[in-house]
Amino acid sequence: MIWQQALMSVLGFGAGILVSAGVFTVLLAVGLVPRFAGRTNTGNKIFLYEEMIVLGTLAGDFLSVFPKYGQIGAWVRQQLLLGAHTVTVWKWIAGLAVSLFGLFAGIFVGCLALAIAEMLDSIPILTRRIGFRHGLGFLVLGLALGKLLGSLIYFAFHLYETGL
Repeated sequence: MIWQQALMSVLGFGAGILVSAGVFTVLLAVGLVPRFAGRTNTGNKIFLYEEMIVLGTLAGDFLSVFPKYGQIGAWVRQQLLLGAHTVTVWKWIAGLAVSLFGLFAGIFVGCLALAIAEMLDSIPILTRRIGFRHGLGFLVLGLALGKLLGSLIYFAFHLYETGL
């Protein structure tokens, strides 16, 4: 029993490292952090940007593994720190927090999408260099259909409920 748990821990940790390495590789490949620093003229704070990305990822990982520690609102409601108006005040605070998170997440995803779109401009150059002349449209179509099929299987068989 202990060996199974140890093996699952090692496999889970290894899989987590692989996934996070892939995410960070994409961020590095598209040059998102230097682009943010260049646009905002804060190149001297590039290490701070990178550290905040890592800390945000670690916080998200921690809260996804231990979700009960992310339930601050339930604790505030139980304590009745603000008297009878606790629920109303907390709803306002939660709405503001969700709005700010949505704003910043939207900005990040938009910038990431634009950076990836700019990287797609390099595909024709790559195909010319490796001699790939015909069938690029079929390649892109195949990738899109594969992604579509994977998503349909994921949601049709409720794989999101099992964690697979």
